Amino acid sequence: MTLEWEQVIVDAADPVALGRWWTEALGWVVVNDAADEFEIRPEKDRLPGLLFVPVPEAKTVKNRLHLDFRPDDRDAEVTRLLALGARHADVGQSGDESWVVLVDPEGNEFCVLGSRRN
Repeated sequence: MTLEWEQVIVDAADPVALGRWWTEALGWVVVNDAADEFEIRPEKDRLPGLLFVPVPEAKTVKNRLHLDFRPDDRDAEVTRLLALGARHADVGQSGDESWVVLVDPEGNEFCVLGSRRN
């Protein structure tokens, strides 16, 4: 059996707004901009993508799955994401980690890891 990772589904109160935020944050492209399924990918024909779908309930607890990103410059990337509307999150980290935990505009946690080693 062969599986191909197509996408990660993200529940959202406003799929279009959240999808557009992630499009800006990641520099990805929109491949479907319907109100009930807003999909973005790294490139039009490149997988995996993120698919934002509407749900009636608000997020109430820490995500059980989150995305990690490794930038060239962690501090610069955190500053850029905060300027786009991300916020710092406390999920119990000690403060000595090499990563920074942020949340998107709807409260979904993600990590910006330590800067890439060349």
